[in-house]
Amino acid sequence: MRRLPLCWSLAGLWLALPAQAAAPSEGLQPYQLVRSLQLVQDRIAAGDHAALPMQGKLLELTDARLRKAATADFAEPRNFRALLVYGMSGGNPVTLQTAVSRLQLDDRDKALATGVIAYLDGDPATALKAFESLDLTALPDDIATFVALVKGSLLAREAPATALGLLDKARLLAPGTLVEEAALRRSITIAATAADAERFSQASTQYVARFLHSPYASQFADAFVAGAVALDPAMGRDRLAGIVSLMDTERGRVIWLRIARSAAIEGLSDLSAFAAAKARLGDDGTSSGDDPRTLLYSGLSNVTGEPVKDLAEKLRGIDRDKLSPGDRMLLDAARAITSEVVAPPAGVFADDPAPKAEPAARQATTPEAVSPQDEAELPLVEGIMPEPEAKPAAPAPAVAADRPVATKPDQTDEAIANMRRTIDKIDQLLGTAPL
Repeated sequence: MRRLPLCWSLAGLWLALPAQAAAPSEGLQPYQLVRSLQLVQDRIAAGDHAALPMQGKLLELTDARLRKAATADFAEPRNFRALLVYGMSGGNPVTLQTAVSRLQLDDRDKALATGVIAYLDGDPATALKAFESLDLTALPDDIATFVALVKGSLLAREAPATALGLLDKARLLAPGTLVEEAALRRSITIAATAADAERFSQASTQYVARFLHSPYASQFADAFVAGAVALDPAMGRDRLAGIVSLMDTERGRVIWLRIARSAAIEGLSDLSAFAAAKARLGDDGTSSGDDPRTLLYSGLSNVTGEPVKDLAEKLRGIDRDKLSPGDRMLLDAARAITSEVVAPPAGVFADDPAPKAEPAARQATTPEAVSPQDEAELPLVEGIMPEPEAKPAAPAPAVAADRPVATKPDQTDEAIANMRRTIDKIDQLLGTAPL
């Protein structure tokens, strides 16, 4: 007998469910509904976003079935474990709590229920205490994989090595599922925090190869960019480039842009320049053209090496309107500082007249006013771009006619330092700005 494709089987189940949901006692068992929900979620994690509407429908039907389930239904162990899995799969915590409150449970099942409910309620201490008494090897695989995932997540800060071991166990018990996708994402974050470049690279490579099209891939991108910057140079540029090369061209370009931006803010000019160059010319050899983000980040990374006049000209050529609110502030800061450097210094010669009021053209070195659109997205912060403190110029020494004219010390280093301080001040506003 030929086996029907999974999508056809699930579609048939979905069409049959509404009629059965009207009489839940005669319909599918809770564990059957939860298993169907897991299959749909696994397809979504693998990139099948067309299954998203089916997930919503299954969550709704499963919730209704569990709320109307009789106490006798949970005498079947698979139904009780399905209740807990439902709660950890995006289900309604109130439904879980209501059903558990009506049950007489043994010590093991009570610990399981207490741990899961505490985790969903945001009480990690109670959840960990409940899970301490459980032997994962003695639990059925369908619930052990979720307990390993939850416990590993809870131990991420205080015991990262133990947490990584638990997440590995979850992955081994549920390969190719949403559980493995979540375990890999959390492993990446833990490895970066623990400065484990080898583990970070391994987990990132596995995620890109298996789950890059997951709806949760944006969370992976956040963790990957943060880790790539934090672990530089232990990560190694070749290894970093190898991981990004596994992505499609557009995703890879966005990742390189984000790394360039973060590295520029952190003062890692070499990494920022490397990432900006990769973003400009993708792995497929195609150029991104004059992407304003690439121009901005490459300009910031070259602030100490490129002639200031050339950098100022490049920054003036960037279309500010095509940048996110946070990047506009970076651009404004960079423009202001480079303008300070290239502007003719006052009082260079001993016989210079007294300083005059600053002309209107010099006023342009301050950042542009926040637009109404930016104002709605970003909090206003005073002193984003404070002007350098004015110091009284010391009288210049007498200069003989045949000696070089004395000038003030070169202001480039001081201006660059001001620029870095300015970027640090506005960094707090960049956390949620889209690229």
